[in-house]
Amino acid sequence: QLQLVESGGGSVQAGGSLRLSCAAFGYTYSTYYMCMGWFRQAPGKEREGVAGIDSDGSTSYADSVKGRFTISQDNAKNTLYLQMNSLKPEDTAMYYCAASPAVGYCYPQYVADFGYRGQGTQVTVSS
Repeated sequence: QLQLVESGGGSVQAGGSLRLSCAAFGYTYSTYYMCMGWFRQAPGKEREGVAGIDSDGSTSYADSVKGRFTISQDNAKNTLYLQMNSLKPEDTAMYYCAASPAVGYCYPQYVADFGYRGQGTQVTVSS
């Protein structure tokens, strides 16, 4: 059973940076297809897909984070990352790591509905 554990959240001022990590347990990268991604949810708002990356390294981003966030994965460490730069107060949310073996859905709009997800890590950006 795949388990995902996020870390790296925190509080930062606008314009700052954070890097989120997501350790995957029960799955070895590159053994079979898996799309990994991040989504977020702010209080009172709907979940928003942020980014996705599939087994061959292809990435996709929501327009709201394009050019500021970078998703990556380290196969040797079974870890997914989200580098967040130029953070804005509107980026404040709980961030979740998610995964799905379904092919063809590795896009931000699907990430929030993936079957595997972690417990989340809070990101707070102050103005």
